[in-house]
Amino acid sequence: MSERLGFIGLGSMGRPMAANLLKAGYLLSVYNRDVKKTEPLVLAGAVRADRPRDAAKVGGIVITMVANDEALEAVTLGYDGLLASLDAGGIHLSMSTVSPSLSQKLTELHAAHHSTYISAPVFGRPEAAAASQLWIAVAGEAAAKKRVYAILEVLGQGIYDFGHEPYKANIVKISGNFLIASAMESLGEVFAIAEKNGIQRRSVIDMFSQTLFSSPIYKNYGTKIAERSFDEVGFMLKLGLKDVDLLLDQAKQSQVPVPFASHLHNRMLGEIANGNGERDWMELTRGIDRDAGLGK
Repeated sequence: MSERLGFIGLGSMGRPMAANLLKAGYLLSVYNRDVKKTEPLVLAGAVRADRPRDAAKVGGIVITMVANDEALEAVTLGYDGLLASLDAGGIHLSMSTVSPSLSQKLTELHAAHHSTYISAPVFGRPEAAAASQLWIAVAGEAAAKKRVYAILEVLGQGIYDFGHEPYKANIVKISGNFLIASAMESLGEVFAIAEKNGIQRRSVIDMFSQTLFSSPIYKNYGTKIAERSFDEVGFMLKLGLKDVDLLLDQAKQSQVPVPFASHLHNRMLGEIANGNGERDWMELTRGIDRDAGLGK
């Protein structure tokens, strides 16, 4: 493939995603606030961009994979932002987990510049990104989605279309992260009950993940939570809190009561207060153990 793409955001998810696009034959211009993170990709053939706007070209495609709303606005808007260079016919493929309200704002701003904003947030940890096994929720203008579809196929194992309004893909994403956090909370509570009654935590998840709850979330997260194996950080707890809070904000706007989301907010906030904000979000289950007197 000869098309040059821009790729902005080379964290634990963005780096393997960009590397897979290079392997697939795309030419890449890459930008990251921490320049050192661009070096492996530059050695593999990418071109380093000094500013976000340098990663975009008129009428081209630029992908963003950043941590939050503030980071996405920072690389998109202003003199150095990608929007200044994308211009007519360009596509901003946003794969970050951000608020639906920001997605709506950027959709309007891109339209005013005669470019197109597409939301395509992903489900999967860094190892899934490296293996091109992400699940992708996409929404946006039909012709633009068709143009980026081959890119999404390189990055994921499944693509699910949620229509022409980009913010709807962001609602799906924050809803999915809420369900994952809910599963972790439930697993932690079940393991605490099992342990206090002399039942091995691992034996419980071995049964449930092969029978009633045979799914990657219960099997993969469940095994790690049962073994308290949290040292490898795939998704930081402080980002998990950010996503739960995005769901709470959207629920308030939609007038939908979500009491369990409020519980998760408090659970995560408590663990962040205990110094675990930059550890894996499975750390939220530490509080369950403490509440149960397990002292782990």
